[in-house]
Amino acid sequence: MSPTARRAVLKGAAFAGAAGLGIVGCSTESKLGHAEVPTPTAPVDLGPAEAVPVGGAKLYREQRLIVHCPAKGEYKAFSAQCTHAGCVLDKVEGTEGNCPCHGSRFDVTSGKALKGPATVPLPEVPVRAEGGKLVAGPGA
Repeated sequence: MSPTARRAVLKGAAFAGAAGLGIVGCSTESKLGHAEVPTPTAPVDLGPAEAVPVGGAKLYREQRLIVHCPAKGEYKAFSAQCTHAGCVLDKVEGTEGNCPCHGSRFDVTSGKALKGPATVPLPEVPVRAEGGKLVAGPGA
């Protein structure tokens, strides 16, 4: 094979590989397109514990957290950043959190992805009630 023909074959293979990667990047089965979701590295004061209704959840959009209260005095917290592209959830309706970017929905009681494109659950974040206030993050 001549050097010119070899280059043409290699260019075609490289183009086909890159095109295939683009297709995989949009696949919900791919790890590409799944955001690395940060969680707090220091304690975060969320304010009064009573702000989270028993049986409900509250979105702390600025702190990028969702807190659920399954029973009086019990709390579970999750990152409020979508695991698909990293957008911050914009609202909680019942027990579902909504991502405004691509329509993913999450169960705010478990973090589970309910509707794609996200397939990875929201990471759980430690949370505790202390002196009537909620504190999330390390040491909670």
